[in-house]
Amino acid sequence: MEPSVVLGEKDYLACCGSVKFAEEMVLAGPFSDYQEAASAARDIWFNKVDVNGWLEAFAAHPQIGESPSRTHKSPTSAQWSKGEQSTALATATDTTLEELHQWNVRYRQKFGFIFLIFASGRSTPEILAEMKRRYQNRPIVEFEVAAQEQMKVTELRLSKLFTVNSAAASPIQTQYTATDVTKAGEDRVNIIGAHLTAANEASLLKPSQTFTRTRPPITTHVLDVARGSPATGIEVQLEMWKNIQRRPLFGEADSGGWMPLVSSTTDKDGRSGQLINMVDALSPGMYRISFNTGKYYPEGFYPYVSIVFEVRESQKLEHFHVPLLLSPFSFSTYRGS
Repeated sequence: MEPSVVLGEKDYLACCGSVKFAEEMVLAGPFSDYQEAASAARDIWFNKVDVNGWLEAFAAHPQIGESPSRTHKSPTSAQWSKGEQSTALATATDTTLEELHQWNVRYRQKFGFIFLIFASGRSTPEILAEMKRRYQNRPIVEFEVAAQEQMKVTELRLSKLFTVNSAAASPIQTQYTATDVTKAGEDRVNIIGAHLTAANEASLLKPSQTFTRTRPPITTHVLDVARGSPATGIEVQLEMWKNIQRRPLFGEADSGGWMPLVSSTTDKDGRSGQLINMVDALSPGMYRISFNTGKYYPEGFYPYVSIVFEVRESQKLEHFHVPLLLSPFSFSTYRGS
């Protein structure tokens, strides 16, 4: 039996700056391994931490391109932030830093919180491009995106804690602090980051660049924005276009072209079950994901919602996350990470 790792609120605050999150993690622990802790963290973050807690966690981060304050309430978090932004700072010039500062200001004025991104391994030009893209989002959409990015950071930092613990575990229950594992965690940041970054990255562990997924290549998440909670129990169907003679086109009948791949139902977190097999390379082509919104909202405007997207040959190693933000009379979607 694996020994449990006892961590305190300060340790969890180093992973996520929400006090509510840290308190709930202590109550849910101790955890025997990283996977158990990460599963609890996702449930707590998306289902128990409220809007104020999300904003508190966002505010604990330094702005992209800036160093953490010396008076940061979690020195470990500040040190980790510095390491996570090391690639961005190393690739920055005076010009890009000034542009980054200007966009940080614009972003905060529009959304009311700092721009949050899983920065590990990303260059300043990459981060700037992503900030400009996300700046076009509606506030409610961007709030969800920022929460997803915070979860990626939290998972990375939790893995730093548990990486050292798994190597040093003994039959006797041992208490570790975040400070004990900071250096070892920073040494592994790029390796772990490659497994947590959802798209565009092959595993950094293998010189041959062999791609290894950590989750299925197509996923979805449905959020009920009217109720402010995950949408549970929505039927989801994924299909692929199989007519090799022609592509599905707007305004043309598509009978006989769509082949069902799998059906699922969203769980208490608003996430579907596995929609597609865990494969290294996703088959290029046209995909359609449909949601039975009429059953969820019988009096709503949409009997169902279908979203068609294309996976190109150059994108077959990427991850495609298709979230749906739903209310009785509106919906929106975007390509998430």
